[in-house]
Amino acid sequence: MSLLLALLLDALLGEPPERLHPVVLMGRYLGWAWPRVQGFWSGAFYWGLGALLFTLPAFLLDLLLRPLAWGWVLLGLLLKPLFSLRMLLLEVVEVERALGEGLEAGRSRLARIVSRKTGDLGPEEVREAALESLSENLADSLVAPLLYYALLGLGGAALYRYANTADAMWGYPEHGARGAFAARADDLLNLLPARLTALLLCPPRLWPRLLKEARKTPSPNAGYPMAALALRLGVRLRKRGVYALNPQAPSPTPQDLRRGMWLVGGVGYVFGGLLGVALW
Repeated sequence: MSLLLALLLDALLGEPPERLHPVVLMGRYLGWAWPRVQGFWSGAFYWGLGALLFTLPAFLLDLLLRPLAWGWVLLGLLLKPLFSLRMLLLEVVEVERALGEGLEAGRSRLARIVSRKTGDLGPEEVREAALESLSENLADSLVAPLLYYALLGLGGAALYRYANTADAMWGYPEHGARGAFAARADDLLNLLPARLTALLLCPPRLWPRLLKEARKTPSPNAGYPMAALALRLGVRLRKRGVYALNPQAPSPTPQDLRRGMWLVGGVGYVFGGLLGVALW
């Protein structure tokens, strides 16, 4: 019941206020710790310290609330900030809306949801990057935290969200050894969710092609949901000079972007709903 309540809250209300959002608190801790990280082992230490600070209370709350008659309500309220689908869909909608105003507006809006430089992207590349972010974040922002909630309870969801936030802030290749532990921890935790997301998005007849396309990206995980969405929509998704997924297909149109949003939204909420029913 707690997972179903959290999904309902996400669909109807979206994100809680920033001052109450645990991911904002995780980001503040990671921002405080980063100047103190000097190398791999100090990165591992401060990563582990943050994991303890945010995960241990979540595990304890889970143990305390589950036996209570109405504990599932509080668990649902606590789970909701640890995943997000509505916000992801709205951000991608805004990229297309901004593109309608002009290329520069589209680039600027895209920069909110991707880490790559957007200043020289054409309109086709803006849509491609938006769809890549949509598919990758279906795994990162919904499937993974809900899967870890199902496996390990509230503490599992909190641990995953912390690890994913740490990777987003510390895990860039240019950070070298300082961010390596955060990047490897996120890679490990995403091994199963990324592949599960790909299987949910991609019809079985395309699975052999999915395996081939997914290996083209530098990331061991991100290529799976991105390739799955490219194949499902019949479009090309690329990062200039790095990879091209489903390269013989055309670039996505505004209609393809809308199709992608409906597909990702439907897959995300149906997956969450079925998982919630299974846990009931």
